[in-house]
Amino acid sequence: MSKLVIVGTVAFDAIETPFGKTDKILGGAATYIGLSASQFNADAVIVSVVGGDFPQEHLDLLSHKNIDISGIEIVKEGKTFFWKGKYRNDMNSRDTLATELNVLADFQPVVPENYKDADIVMLGNLHPLVQMSVIEQMDTKPRLVILDTMNFWMDCALDELHKVIRKVDVITINDEEARQLTGEYSLVVAANKIQQMGPKYVVIKKGEHGALLFHKDDVFYAPALPLKEVFDPTGAGDTFAGGFAGYLAKTKDFSFENMKNAVIYGSTLASFCVEKFGTERMETLKGSEVHKRLLQFKQLTQFEIKLT
Repeated sequence: MSKLVIVGTVAFDAIETPFGKTDKILGGAATYIGLSASQFNADAVIVSVVGGDFPQEHLDLLSHKNIDISGIEIVKEGKTFFWKGKYRNDMNSRDTLATELNVLADFQPVVPENYKDADIVMLGNLHPLVQMSVIEQMDTKPRLVILDTMNFWMDCALDELHKVIRKVDVITINDEEARQLTGEYSLVVAANKIQQMGPKYVVIKKGEHGALLFHKDDVFYAPALPLKEVFDPTGAGDTFAGGFAGYLAKTKDFSFENMKNAVIYGSTLASFCVEKFGTERMETLKGSEVHKRLLQFKQLTQFEIKLT
């Protein structure tokens, strides 16, 4: 089992969808990534920051999932990062109603000493300077650095983002962000341009339309599993990233062929995340449920055809 460093937000979310709304609940990119990676019993640590208002029960939840929380700084006099959003009827677009950085505004990540030799670093969506500082803290070069980012950083910190992109092995972004980053409409051309920026592998997430994996001239596509109900898409992309990283940490095989499997696992876990609000579904998810859904994925994509 490879060591896995997860860097990102541990936060409060307030979510409204056509199916209901919540008050402040557990959220944050690192939370979703960690809960997803825990399905593989990964030797993982979360590097993040919370305020004194963050409940001990949430920290205990992460600990009980065998996630090391020694990298989570607690600023007792501060408040935890908070995001509030409302999804539109198509569930693909949302409006941000409130963003309160709070303790995240001055966050200086510190990687615990016993994880500075980690094989995998998963950089959740944060300012590129924060992501770069984590890379620079590692004592040995990780075998795999995975970067998640968003269009916000392309708008306000593009130069810094490019510097981080040059340092990573895998980048995961959605289709809209891939087009913005490269100025290309074709995702094939966009992925090729991104590989020229540094990453060997490019994962383009397409929400309910699945995910694409690019490496040199090779392309792999994983569909999203058709679901009867989608209650809350929040955290689905981070859950995908956590499954992707967790599977690779377990198998320690970073070949393109094995990354195909990692994409399938990531897609499978993301399909659970959207079934309930926030992290609720991921908190109780059992391995047997994951196995059953993997079989559904296999049936969805496997076929025989006679070529004439």
